[in-house]
Amino acid sequence: MKKKTRILAFLAVICLIPSGLSSAIVPAAAYTASPATVATGASAAAATAATAPKNVVLLDSKGGRSFVPISFLKGFGDAMVGWSAADQRIDITDGDKQLTLYIGKTAAQLNGAPITMSEAPFSENGATYVPLQFVKEALGYSLEWGKNPTVLHIGSGNAKATLPAIERGSFPSGSNPVVSARKTFKVGSKSFSVQMVTVSLMHPKIRLSTVLAGNEVGKVEDLSSMAKRSNALVAINGTFFDAYTKDSFKAPYGYIVSGGELKRKASGDKRTIFTYDKNMLASLIPGDDFNKHFEEGTIEGAIQAGPRLLVDGKVALDVAAEGFKDPKILTGGGARSALGLTRDHKLILLTSGGATIPQLAEIMKQAGAYQAMNLDGGASSGLYYNGKYLTTPGRKISNALVVTYR
Repeated sequence: MKKKTRILAFLAVICLIPSGLSSAIVPAAAYTASPATVATGASAAAATAATAPKNVVLLDSKGGRSFVPISFLKGFGDAMVGWSAADQRIDITDGDKQLTLYIGKTAAQLNGAPITMSEAPFSENGATYVPLQFVKEALGYSLEWGKNPTVLHIGSGNAKATLPAIERGSFPSGSNPVVSARKTFKVGSKSFSVQMVTVSLMHPKIRLSTVLAGNEVGKVEDLSSMAKRSNALVAINGTFFDAYTKDSFKAPYGYIVSGGELKRKASGDKRTIFTYDKNMLASLIPGDDFNKHFEEGTIEGAIQAGPRLLVDGKVALDVAAEGFKDPKILTGGGARSALGLTRDHKLILLTSGGATIPQLAEIMKQAGAYQAMNLDGGASSGLYYNGKYLTTPGRKISNALVVTYR
């Protein structure tokens, strides 16, 4: 059914939080490093623009409930949503079912018959929320928590959506979604001083972008240049590439997606791929699974590098399965770049000197990552933050992952 009704207010749906979920949520306050100014220059101007809330499930551990903005419903299944500002009424139509709800009231209607909800719809931070357990039962939605319980899968007929979940109140006024710190981690008998930037991906003003050098495949450019022209607060080097060819075309290795477009295809490449959607829900997937995921139309950006370092909080190295053939892949030390994801949707970007791949995996585990992978290293390793290098690359690079605040 074609959606014709405008959504003038966001809704949300509520469902029971699975057991043990609250323990998986790490509040933003857990990061104690001193935050720097979030945006400067052009980034600061962009930060003042109005930003719509992301489609995230809000978790209320105390009440045992979760809330999700239903702005996603506008393009989800056959649902249509209407809004009456005069009487604060929300109308949701899906097939032969009609729901009527009111802001601040538990009284509702299902196909004209009165019904009482357990929670009243409410507005918060520019979004309006309603109890999903009610909507789920009324409209017949299916709900399933992912293996990582901070992800919720919602289904309606052939329509499916996967939404991230965060603790309600994760971003109090004045909180910083980006934190930079220099830390030291000990692996065995050796200590490693690392540069680390942690980004709260679900913050409404945070966006990721995959940037090509010179906006073209095969070009190279300084990491700082790519960051500045992207108005980026943070940038890190991306995929491997042919850095030593004398040709002007320096081919990147692996899949690259930017702005939802496949910029570089790498059929048969099994190395790990970092992906994210328009909602900034990020994940790490095997190279063999890329085509299936890309055909679903949800990948907004992707970079392929590897090897995979962590799976569900545990060191997981299988370089042969990913197609790495260098016999020194696990024993050689050098400058390293890596990215990781926490269970509460934070992105960790990290650079270290002198580490082997197994040591890097242990570093990422100690840094708090739940999933992690290696990026290009050596002279390519670089990390940019707030207008300057934390780690300066030794050469121009092919592409980068950048973080903007707007």
